[in-house]
Amino acid sequence: MHHPEAGTSLIQRAHDEAAIWHEGQIRRNGDPFLTHCIAVAAIVAAIGMPPAVVCAALLHDIDDSSCPPNRVTECFGQEIAGLISAARTTRLSTIPLSVLNYHTAGPLAFQPTREEAVLAIRLADRLHNMRTIAFVPPTRRYHVARETLDVIAPLARAVGLTDVSRELHDLSSAVIRPTSTAAVTTRTLTTLTLLLPPPTRARWREEWHAELGTLPTRRTRTRFTLRVLLGTPKLSWTLRRTVSRERR
Repeated sequence: MHHPEAGTSLIQRAHDEAAIWHEGQIRRNGDPFLTHCIAVAAIVAAIGMPPAVVCAALLHDIDDSSCPPNRVTECFGQEIAGLISAARTTRLSTIPLSVLNYHTAGPLAFQPTREEAVLAIRLADRLHNMRTIAFVPPTRRYHVARETLDVIAPLARAVGLTDVSRELHDLSSAVIRPTSTAAVTTRTLTTLTLLLPPPTRARWREEWHAELGTLPTRRTRTRFTLRVLLGTPKLSWTLRRTVSRERR
């Protein structure tokens, strides 16, 4: 992970520390738990947070490991330990929007308040969890998506984090209203296979549907479907020539 400011050594130490204590922990999708920590930290860095906040993001779930209670404070100081604690305990509804100023601060000169840093970590955590929400049990998945759509995405938009808000909205909408997006694109892909030679249709239908299932947002599913739509005539021509040769 790269960060535009000085402090990469501090971030590297936090990464190594997280790797030690999350070793052997696995997420529901089968990925090492460390991948979640790195993803959250990368989102926080992209928002424009300084190294201390990126470190707190890397270590934000360390309390769920066997890490001794005071180790983070001893190794990284009270500021980072305090951010981790606040990110775990602060209710987003208690943070007054009037103290948040993401949209007017320059990313290189940005020195966030405690509330801004905590909110950045919480939003990044929710965003990555939404990206992998397909592996959460259905009831819990719907509850998280509903809260994200009704509370978290509007909060991100209100503080000026429009890209984060848009992705949160798309991801949660895909969970709550799946028939409005995924079902339509699935039917479209199935219809497109009719343009292919009969012996090849089942294989391409399975391949397209499998790839569609890995795409988390309406935007990415729509782009994939359009790409298939534009490429199907050429694919059909190629496959028909191949089938014709094999029959000779």
